Amino acid sequence: MKQVLNVKTDNSEYAIEISDNSFEKLNKEINEATKGQKRLIVISQKVYNLYYDRFGFSKDELFVLKDGEKEKNYKNYLKIINRALELGLTRKDVMVALGGGVVGDITGFAASTYMRGIDYIQVPTTLLSAVDSSVGGKTAIDLDEAKNIIGTFYQPKAVFININFLNTLDKRQFLSGLGEVLKYAFIEENCDYDSALYLFEFLTLACEKILQKEPITIIRMIEYCLNLKTTVVNQDEKESGLRKVLNFGHTFAHALETITKYKKYTHGEAVVYGMFFILNWAYKKEFITYSYYRLSIELLEKYGFKPLDKDFLPDKIFSIMKKDKKAVGDNITFIVPCAKKRVKEVKLSPAEVMSMLNS
Repeated sequence: MKQVLNVKTDNSEYAIEISDNSFEKLNKEINEATKGQKRLIVISQKVYNLYYDRFGFSKDELFVLKDGEKEKNYKNYLKIINRALELGLTRKDVMVALGGGVVGDITGFAASTYMRGIDYIQVPTTLLSAVDSSVGGKTAIDLDEAKNIIGTFYQPKAVFININFLNTLDKRQFLSGLGEVLKYAFIEENCDYDSALYLFEFLTLACEKILQKEPITIIRMIEYCLNLKTTVVNQDEKESGLRKVLNFGHTFAHALETITKYKKYTHGEAVVYGMFFILNWAYKKEFITYSYYRLSIELLEKYGFKPLDKDFLPDKIFSIMKKDKKAVGDNITFIVPCAKKRVKEVKLSPAEVMSMLNS
């Protein structure tokens, strides 16, 4: 089974393929997409260990990146750039990201800055990267005190999503990806897709099949999420307006990840905690009704998620939020639910944020 979606921004156009094809066919597709180009393939350590023998890559063209968010740093970025130089890559050549979001983000950033920009291809191997970071052109590396603070908007040449990679994804990482999937259920109305997808209802009814990784259901789920994301990206590539809705749950999430040095929570887990956090606040401030609040909490809990035990220090969370790239002056931006499947941007003063964190 295969589905193809198209992304068209002001400066680029590319296809996203979602399939359950064999790895042999995926290998042929990557070779075809990079035909006539020298290439540097950045591959995660875990994916290399599990799948290297299934592909026909030469070890000479590989850069193996250790696993974990902490690897998305400027030292590894420079190593990738130097490896591209060693291989003699020119402006006509290509980088391939084969791994999760960390690999995709750092490879995209390297490609966007090497010789002022060369092609790159995304081959996401986690659910989270498939429904989020591999599509839309956000690239980045982290500093110790701020996530994704150095980055570019740079669209890939192509995206190949193969759900067979999910078969070796452990339960925690699969649920982490579902954190980003669930996010889309709360923002569907904002995305202005040309027809109703009923993602909130789909995720409620198809929960068992999703958790069992039933192939047709997984492909359909990914397609729904990316229909919404590509619609947003097509309208607002560089997050000047509409694209901000994709940050639902992320202001708190990024602060939580940073304060715990990316070691305690996966990104998807942090996003879920961020959604619980902002849903509770939105209900207290009467942005949403009690019935929608309960439906929302029940959807998150249906997938086994629970609110975060309040073991964080509000002052530390606040200090990280002030450095967030979405902050405007002294104000901190939150994407807040305001109706069923709809959110809006709210800017809060330091005093309001501290009150929120202490409530």
